Amino acid sequence: MMTKLLYSILLLALLSGCTATQPKNYDKFNAASPHSILIVPVVNNSVEVTAPDYFLSTITIPLAEQGYYVFPVNLVKRMLEDDGLSDANLVHNASVEKLSNLFGADAVLYVIINQWDAKYMILSTQVTVDLAYIIKDGKTGETLWEHQQNMVYVPQNNSSGHPLVDLVVMAVNAAVTKAAPNYIPLAKQANAKTFTYPGAGIPPGPYTLSRAQK
Repeated sequence: MMTKLLYSILLLALLSGCTATQPKNYDKFNAASPHSILIVPVVNNSVEVTAPDYFLSTITIPLAEQGYYVFPVNLVKRMLEDDGLSDANLVHNASVEKLSNLFGADAVLYVIINQWDAKYMILSTQVTVDLAYIIKDGKTGETLWEHQQNMVYVPQNNSSGHPLVDLVVMAVNAAVTKAAPNYIPLAKQANAKTFTYPGAGIPPGPYTLSRAQK
């Protein structure tokens, strides 16, 4: 009886862990049919002050590869600063229509950094990037698509066969990762997972190779 009970518990745990992600509804996105996307400055809820600039360096290519025209992020930031919108929170609270008209964009992408940190654990350091993405219609301000992505990295330590040496190596690796965590690969992975279609991402835009060749 005990064996059957344990088997049932394990089976339920496996089934609960395999719950399928609900597919996104693209009706509004397809109806809006954006050709260009404006990426505005990132709201940073983490303690890393450099996180927004590092993240912005990773976001243009995934959208461009999906077939959308993306406005240069540094130019956008400078123009918004000249327009009195030097703070990312001010930009996110500004009128979507005003932002899109300023650049002639069809849609606006907002990103919020919820986590961008490295936490020291027992002989290891866990690097976490948690991001929220929202695309809004430049004409109506309506949300067309949104997604949240969390990525975690823990350095792997290969065993040398000598426990004491392994402990020293693990401690050194953890200290190095904590002192200089490399967030860029995690941010790139988060963007890749976010914009992959079919999946969580947005449908291919008008400038994809497949559409251009038709």
